[in-house]
Amino acid sequence: MGGIVPPASRRGRRPLVVVAFDGVQLLDVTGPVEVFTTAGRYGADYDVRVVSPSGAGVLTSSGLEIGVHGPPSGLPHRIGTLLVPGRSDWRSAVADTDLVELVARLALRAERVASVCAGAFVLAEAGLLDGRRAATHWELARQLAAAYPQVRVEADPVFVRDGHLITSAGVTAGIDLSLALVEEDWGADVARSVARQLVVFMARPGGQAQFSARLTPGRPRHAAVRRVMDHVTADPAADHTLGSLADTGGVSTRHLERLFRGEVGMTPGQYVESVRVEAAQWLLEAGTSTVEEVAQQAGFGSSESLRRVFQHTLGVSPTLYRARFRSTDGSRHIAAGT
Repeated sequence: MGGIVPPASRRGRRPLVVVAFDGVQLLDVTGPVEVFTTAGRYGADYDVRVVSPSGAGVLTSSGLEIGVHGPPSGLPHRIGTLLVPGRSDWRSAVADTDLVELVARLALRAERVASVCAGAFVLAEAGLLDGRRAATHWELARQLAAAYPQVRVEADPVFVRDGHLITSAGVTAGIDLSLALVEEDWGADVARSVARQLVVFMARPGGQAQFSARLTPGRPRHAAVRRVMDHVTADPAADHTLGSLADTGGVSTRHLERLFRGEVGMTPGQYVESVRVEAAQWLLEAGTSTVEEVAQQAGFGSSESLRRVFQHTLGVSPTLYRARFRSTDGSRHIAAGT
């Protein structure tokens, strides 16, 4: 998209409105604002406005108070982009009728509507996500799906676009979303310049799965399923065939598959793989074994099998995963690249 002149509807200075409110996550607000204002240094022309329902400053989740540009009444009738950040206590956010009603009204005036992290709950409460695909923080995906069954929640993508509505994953994913919008509006060259200035990925490799805990199913009710799960997690590298797992549970293979689908939401084989992925992640983060050794210890047999599963499940190779999560010591990464 580099060098392409954006359409007039995007090039004008229609406000890009960020709705702040008490309890909002600070980075949900400041991350996107920093992207859009930095884009102005490279030729973009955003009129960024932070507003709150009352027009007063708000107390963020970190305890830091931030000011706003004013009340929503001071906005022009037409809005370019409406961005709704989130609050970890999303139930308090959706219970705030002034906030939800404000978002619903402003959405009618906006060319596009976006949310960051738990901001998707506010959009859903306002009825804006009915029948649409949506993303949120990986820890909240099941809660969003349960609270708003009419929303088609996707747990892994960093952000999801459905028509003029764009929803993103947790916290820093608001930066990914904002960079994508800058690219859409002003081209790849501008977005790339902003990414370089802020020292962030132009496009984050992989999805949310690489950050989430893989073993999220609740404790099952059936004793056979509990026995099998405990058996697998105790020794991920063992030869866990369907038949051996059924013997461990004391049920038939067919019944075990039915129980797992009903209580865990996956097949026994999928559960075994998820445990092995979790084990491999832990071993890679520890950084004391080679990738081949990790593959053997986690039950994948070979580094090639481990690589295929990681690419399919997490969107990254084992080597890249280890480099990304093993340490925050910058000197180690610099040395590895020399």
